[in-house]
Amino acid sequence: MTPTPHLAELGARVERPAHFQPVERSFLPHAGAATVDIVVPVYNEERALPGCLRTLHTRLSQGFPFPWRITVADNASTDATLATARRLADELPGVGVVHLDRKGRGLALRTVWGASEADIVAYMDVDLSTGLDGLLPLIAPLASGHSDLAIGSRLAAGARTVRGPRREFVSRCYNGVIRLTHGVRFTDAQCGFKAARTEVLRPLLEVTRDDAWFFDTELLLLAEHNGLRVHEVPVDWVEDVDTRVDVVSTATDDLRGLWRMARLKASGDARVAVVPRPEPAAEHPDAVLAPATGRGVLSWEVGCFVAIGVVSTVGQALLYWLLRGWWTPPVANLISLFVLTVLNTEANRRLTFRHSAAPPARAHLGAGGLFVLGYAVTSAAVLWFKHLDPGASPAAETAVLTTASVAVTCVRFAVLRLAVFADPRSRIR
Repeated sequence: MTPTPHLAELGARVERPAHFQPVERSFLPHAGAATVDIVVPVYNEERALPGCLRTLHTRLSQGFPFPWRITVADNASTDATLATARRLADELPGVGVVHLDRKGRGLALRTVWGASEADIVAYMDVDLSTGLDGLLPLIAPLASGHSDLAIGSRLAAGARTVRGPRREFVSRCYNGVIRLTHGVRFTDAQCGFKAARTEVLRPLLEVTRDDAWFFDTELLLLAEHNGLRVHEVPVDWVEDVDTRVDVVSTATDDLRGLWRMARLKASGDARVAVVPRPEPAAEHPDAVLAPATGRGVLSWEVGCFVAIGVVSTVGQALLYWLLRGWWTPPVANLISLFVLTVLNTEANRRLTFRHSAAPPARAHLGAGGLFVLGYAVTSAAVLWFKHLDPGASPAAETAVLTTASVAVTCVRFAVLRLAVFADPRSRIR
């Protein structure tokens, strides 16, 4: 394991140290329960900090089943936040304070998490927008070893949120962009409610670079890229309008960060030395398993590809038929083929070739080449048919287009499987 750096080496100083608070033995799920360090990053939060710490301290003291402490990470506040934190640390056992001379939530978390000796580190926003009922479900899968990171999600099934339409729209658009550009499976990158096992977190922290709000997204992208298991907890979330977030500048920085992470993954520098999870194994001693080399991977791929292809072909035919009333056959074919190609590629990336490590950019670029081929073949087929029968109806043209699309689909499957998504190391054997 990487040695734990001292805070002084990271440009921070401990204002008030804190010890982990013990819990009643009857609450412990097993002997030697994991220790939990909950970090509250703050910048000019003298008003919100007292209510946050007292509320959180009370909840933790009332039966939280793991030894815990709270660390206030003051990152260069210019008001009375630091003095307030010191006073509260003297008042509340188990509360510590760390001061950094530079501003940035990502910087504060990377510094304090990287120096923590706890088994599990977590953080939450000082406004406590995320309901504390989600804290134990956030920590439990990490303490059991089932997951590596855990995040609260305002967009997962079962989550309940109270927030304005503007913030809802921005959040959904941003997370949609992440899924489209990086192909991730988590739903909410920026909910201020996260935790991680320290032993798997430290190698990721060495690669992270963002000091501000993109830090959360950067960490999750690295975790999923390196095969770590990210557990999502649907949370209750109530918007606090007293926020320090500049939506426009944060969105701009986030888009730059997504581009930087895409380049980092493409170069191979996003790979870190984490212990890989073992392959799934049957628990039952008498389980009857399929041969290791015959688990139906090809059957699954063919079945999914055919199903997606049928839906795509029907969708393209319908869209072509609708557009044909306004445009010529080549234009109607171009638009319908482009739209359905994008949707088809994304569906195949997520379902048919779901075990491939091919990034979304490679998948869609490869599909772009096949798009050119498909457009040339299908357009030629329709134009040839129109040349043979100038009076043919749009329905007859559609039938010819469908036949040509089926032929292109067969070629498409072979190229996608053997070239675009080919990566033997990433497939489950």
